[in-house]
Amino acid sequence: MCGIVGLYLKDPDLRPELGALFGPMLSEMSDRGPDSAGFAIYRDGVEGGAKLTLYDTPDGEDWNALATAMSKDLGADVAIEPLSTHAIARATVSPQALRGWVEKNRPDIRIMSSGTTLEIYKEIGLPSTVMDRFEVSSMSGSHMIGHTRMATESAVTTEGAHPFNTGEDLCLVHNGSLSNHNDLRRMLRDQKGLVFQTENDTEVAAAYFSWRLSEGASLAEALEAGIADLDGFYTFTVGTRDGFAVLRDPIACKPAVMAETDQWVAMASEFRSLARLPGVETATVWEPKPAVVYHWGHA
Repeated sequence: MCGIVGLYLKDPDLRPELGALFGPMLSEMSDRGPDSAGFAIYRDGVEGGAKLTLYDTPDGEDWNALATAMSKDLGADVAIEPLSTHAIARATVSPQALRGWVEKNRPDIRIMSSGTTLEIYKEIGLPSTVMDRFEVSSMSGSHMIGHTRMATESAVTTEGAHPFNTGEDLCLVHNGSLSNHNDLRRMLRDQKGLVFQTENDTEVAAAYFSWRLSEGASLAEALEAGIADLDGFYTFTVGTRDGFAVLRDPIACKPAVMAETDQWVAMASEFRSLARLPGVETATVWEPKPAVVYHWGHA
């Protein structure tokens, strides 16, 4: 079934409260996805550098030793800050260089996200437990998207949890199912050179949009192309460094609701996730239309 939520703060004065506002939204989706949960946050951009979210190895990782090895090989300062089972690596190199080093030298470490502002955290367990693990209530930033998962067709694993990141600073959460993801995966892998870490159809959708963006499309254009190329039923929430977007398939059988005030715009699978946001009683509330792209951003 799964539940998805997203919150974009139009008012910069609210950014210190982002995590405190977002946490109850995701918790309200617990009965739609009690098996695992994850969220993406956009914050603390690395000017002229890169940032990776890394997932710990089963035996535990010596992050200081890893940072030393990376600094030596890359010829740049690398700092790694652990947070529970994840860690954030920052360096004064390009995102491609930083990610490439990990993929080549430490393929046992899973890369949750790469870019300059994006961080992704996800784990097994109830959404409230996962968010407590990563101290969501104290997080500040401009926007977050999240997902609660009910693993009806696969094992309950951290790797299978959403969000999924491909490309730089793009991530996606998904409620629904794609029917042609295997064909798209083969095309994107064999013809476009994209790398996949899981068998999840949501990772394929994220990769598809990253590919479209790399070809010069705007986010709106990429999402509009997806209406024709992605076969299935879905509600997507897509995060980028500039904002976030929502798209439902042409039938729109998966639930979604949106609300907007002068200070924020939010979406969720059900209205109860929006009910605690400040000023929601005077917000414009609507159900996003089928096959229509909704997008908000800094620009």
